Amino acid sequence: MSYHSDINKAIFKVNTSNGSGTCFYLKDRGIFVTNHHVVAGSKEVALEDHSLNRYFAKVVQINPEADIAILKADGEFDTPHLQMETAGLPQSRDQVFVLGYPFGMPFTVTEGIVSAPKQLMEGRYYIQTDAAVNPGNSGGPVVSANGNVIGITTSKFNNADNVGFAIPIESLMIDLTSLEQNAQHNFSLKCNSCGTLVFEKKEYCDNCGGNIDMNHFKDSTPTEIEKFCEEAIKDFGINPVLARTGYEFWEFHKGSSMIRIFIYNNNYLYCTSPINNLPTQKLEDFYKYILSDTNSPYQLGIYENKVYISYREHISAVFGPRRNEVKQNVMNFLQKADDMDDYLRIEYGAEHSNFAKLT
Repeated sequence: MSYHSDINKAIFKVNTSNGSGTCFYLKDRGIFVTNHHVVAGSKEVALEDHSLNRYFAKVVQINPEADIAILKADGEFDTPHLQMETAGLPQSRDQVFVLGYPFGMPFTVTEGIVSAPKQLMEGRYYIQTDAAVNPGNSGGPVVSANGNVIGITTSKFNNADNVGFAIPIESLMIDLTSLEQNAQHNFSLKCNSCGTLVFEKKEYCDNCGGNIDMNHFKDSTPTEIEKFCEEAIKDFGINPVLARTGYEFWEFHKGSSMIRIFIYNNNYLYCTSPINNLPTQKLEDFYKYILSDTNSPYQLGIYENKVYISYREHISAVFGPRRNEVKQNVMNFLQKADDMDDYLRIEYGAEHSNFAKLT
């Protein structure tokens, strides 16, 4: 067996209210694996495949000490089987591939070699490689030349150039054994001392008496503006968990249009969507339409040959007497963007932008 690009389909992006990372699907077990620090503060996350489809997932087991988390998502996923390497540690100079979503960008594969198969860092052993590893790669697999997963990428050590680290697959195998204690797939924390799963917020492990960091049971506290935006998204009929893409930032598709909602400079609530490419014909009529005010309170604009529709409000309006009006405008914006990209394509020949999700 050798590395084949088909296995890329088993690699998903993880989106949370704190940022994004990578995970991979173990089809034979029906679970996703990522780093704990990718999902820390979240018990519910969104997974995104290569076709930009999003799936709701629960965090069912965390091991903060090993920086491993296991996720469970409803549904069946048409992916190839990822095989885990069970023949022992890789060797120095072995060829490896790092698969993931660096900086939240589209899926990438970087190639390198094993620099050290057993590098001691902060009291634990890691696989060191010279393959490029960046924030966002965290939680993705490191794959050997024969296509087997040898480790889980972690970017928590990123102080040096041309150095990447991975958690050896043996650590994951141990955590998968612990998962047998959690048949109901509830949120659980692995005790650092004895390996027993802890399901409730408590100070000590019932099995061994070891200390439990109760902060791991806390969800990240949303800001007031996050609550407002997620209320609007939810009232429109979209699960806000599936829309989260970072701190006070949401990015998702409504129909074909990519929607971005974010807070700019701590002062403005922005909704924007790159809906179409600039047309090559009917330009005079097109510009007249762009400059008209027929879509108020939304504005059409052009940036780098792309047509955007946007809505902006000072956040003071969110907490004042216009709160409900602003909320309704946000909800209407989602539908407006989805309608407008089709209108501009049909009326002016402006093709959908490359951010569109077309079926």
